[in-house]
Amino acid sequence: MIKQVLISALCVLLAGCGAESSAAPPPEPDSPASYTGRVMLYSSMQENQILALKEGFEDKYPNVTMDYYFGGTGKVLTKIATENQSGHVLADVIWVGDPSDYLDMKSAGILSPYISPQGIRIDSAYIDPDHYFTGARLMNVGIAYNTDLITAAEAPKNWNDLLNPRWNGQVIMTDPGSSGTVKYFVGALMADDRYGTDYFVRLQANGCELESGTNATHRQVAEGNFPVGICLDYVVASFADAGEPLAFLYPKDLISIYSPVGLVANCPNERNGKLLYDFILSREGQEILVKNNLMSIRKDIEQPNTDFEAIAQRSLPTDAHWIAEHAGQIMADFDGIFQ
Repeated sequence: MIKQVLISALCVLLAGCGAESSAAPPPEPDSPASYTGRVMLYSSMQENQILALKEGFEDKYPNVTMDYYFGGTGKVLTKIATENQSGHVLADVIWVGDPSDYLDMKSAGILSPYISPQGIRIDSAYIDPDHYFTGARLMNVGIAYNTDLITAAEAPKNWNDLLNPRWNGQVIMTDPGSSGTVKYFVGALMADDRYGTDYFVRLQANGCELESGTNATHRQVAEGNFPVGICLDYVVASFADAGEPLAFLYPKDLISIYSPVGLVANCPNERNGKLLYDFILSREGQEILVKNNLMSIRKDIEQPNTDFEAIAQRSLPTDAHWIAEHAGQIMADFDGIFQ
């Protein structure tokens, strides 16, 4: 009897030791598995692109869930302003359209400075001198056309072509009140003496229509309701990949914009916020963007389908600080024209 008890006790002891020895060791500090919890991104990118980023991030950091709020830049900025007034922005990372919005958020104390180790691969022109934001992608506002309705030869080639009576009532653009990139486009042309506010007076007089959101504008052109649109290159590429009859051209005085990311001051998940920030800027993160029709900000990413020389030659020099300082007047002037 005593022998049986001893054997039973020994079996229990050995079983316990076996279970302990087979348990997984704790993850190494700062390894991908050591990060846990959640991180929140507020972004105006296309939702399919956010989802691709989320998949890549969570594959690398399996114990971190990336949540997101998606909407047009106007909606995202309104949400941020409302939360900031109530005392705390609930995002960890913000990624919206253009640098002028980040200058405003920087002044309002919404952002926290952060020097990402990935910044070494990014041109300093795309990094805030005080490190409150870093460029994370490049995009261009140009002219899109429906390939079922007009040919490349017939399509307007520059902004002034849109004023031709040939295109009366045939052009659509996104309301800059809902799109940060279009607001930047409007500000860039208004700041240039060759265009100014008068350009938009003439554009409106030629029957240009407004749409309430970026996707809706591109959809209008794709469906043939308007043969021509003032559009974004990466959205046109996404529509074209889906089989829609859309093509994009770089007009003279192309508006090229870099879209930054920023870390929220006193954010709920600062460690994971920095992790996501770095992932977005990393080679791995930027390659995800390129696969989803976005232009990488990094110097070491191959982008064979992007004509950087044409973009550089055609781009209109712009001043994000001027646009930020005059944003209220820009929108007041535009709304007064397109009322």
